[in-house]
Amino acid sequence: MSQARADVAILGGGPGGYEAALVAAQLGAQVTVVEADGLGGACVLTDCVPSKTLIATSETMGILSGSAGLGIRIEGYDGRRRPRPAPGTTASPAAGPVTVDAPRLNGRVKALAVAQSADVGARLAAEGVEVISGRGRLADAHTVAVADRAITADVVLLATGGLPRQLPGAEPDGERILNWRQLYDLAELPEELVVVGSGVTGAEFASAYQALGSQVTLISSRDRVLPREDPDAAMVVEDVFRRRGMTVLSRSRADGVKREGNGIAVTLSDGRTVRGTHCLLTVGVVPATQHLGLDDAGVIVDDRGFVTVDKVSRTSAPGVYAAGDCTGVMMLASVAAMQGRVAMWHALGEAVQPLRLSHVAATIFTEPEIATVGVSQAAVDSGQVEAAAVKLPLATNARAKMQGFRDGFVKLFARPRSGTVVGGVVVAPRASELILAISLAVEQMLTVDQIAHTFAVYPSLSGSLTEAARRLMRPVEGAPDR
Repeated sequence: MSQARADVAILGGGPGGYEAALVAAQLGAQVTVVEADGLGGACVLTDCVPSKTLIATSETMGILSGSAGLGIRIEGYDGRRRPRPAPGTTASPAAGPVTVDAPRLNGRVKALAVAQSADVGARLAAEGVEVISGRGRLADAHTVAVADRAITADVVLLATGGLPRQLPGAEPDGERILNWRQLYDLAELPEELVVVGSGVTGAEFASAYQALGSQVTLISSRDRVLPREDPDAAMVVEDVFRRRGMTVLSRSRADGVKREGNGIAVTLSDGRTVRGTHCLLTVGVVPATQHLGLDDAGVIVDDRGFVTVDKVSRTSAPGVYAAGDCTGVMMLASVAAMQGRVAMWHALGEAVQPLRLSHVAATIFTEPEIATVGVSQAAVDSGQVEAAAVKLPLATNARAKMQGFRDGFVKLFARPRSGTVVGGVVVAPRASELILAISLAVEQMLTVDQIAHTFAVYPSLSGSLTEAARRLMRPVEGAPDR
């Protein structure tokens, strides 16, 4: 199909959709993107970009809260935590005289999202991609209906994303009971924020708002926060949460949330009630696959409504592909984008490598960040993967000491005989940047010996990566044991 001009129709303008559109246009296809809410989709407009912008501000507040320990004096602040501010104010107890201007913060968050969306639009326009504003559906496997228009396509890509899951008895009202897409319209910082759900989204927002000055209560139905993540990493983050004044309620399940005067009350399954000024619900994502005409096109979904795809993003309907959160495959923007690219490379006749989820790097933007790639501690512990491991605490790293970082570690997994790096975990400030070195090692099948012989800057946090590799180096065959 790459030899002849193809028509490609894409439902959804998020990372899965717009990255697919760019690849298809590059390969000479005539591309149409249908998007109702704005280019970039929820990722850019309401989810990933806004949340990480908010977190960027919270990181600065965290740095200020530790400034006294670095020898910096803020007038009127001695580095100790202050009593809670008076109701209605936004003073941060962590940073003393430093305060959060909530309207300005939220205004910046939304403005940056809009600007990023515009950048996506400009890029698509430059590549000749047609963008239609509206909600599309499949009339059949090769026809997309938008309002009164029918778009015929050789290839269709579904990239419609997902929606915040609702908890029965806790319906968001956009004022006091909120999902994460409604936070940026608040006129003031939540004084007492109750976060329901301790997965990635819940942990990130709990961490951010605690740093910004809210008093946060995090409700977790499991034994610990981030129950699906590396247990050592989750333990570090939970310890930091508690030490900074967050209330973490483990093994506590929320049954419902209701308005109560100027606040909220969360009812737990054991009969307890948790009160606050605001409640943030982070209880998962459901696929946005309703009313898309999937049955008409022969597209199969699973029992939760996610579109079923193979490793090159094909659905059950010939010529129809899917990418992103609507597939339920590792709900990350990077994965959605790669699914979209793989779909177009495959559909338009290019050589393509199936998606390898074991090589996906992921980051949780708490403070400190958690970044992972490759095999997990659970896989090693269960015997599913044979690997040697080493874990180095960040507190022993010279650069970390200089910057006042004491929470975190670097963990590396390698094959015991060959020394091939098969995974790793980094818990540190900017772990999202440090993980790239381990990702490259996993992708290119590098050995710990190769990493150990690579120069790292001294002092640097990345120096802990090469030190971990040195500790996993295999002794030279025939050399005496020491």
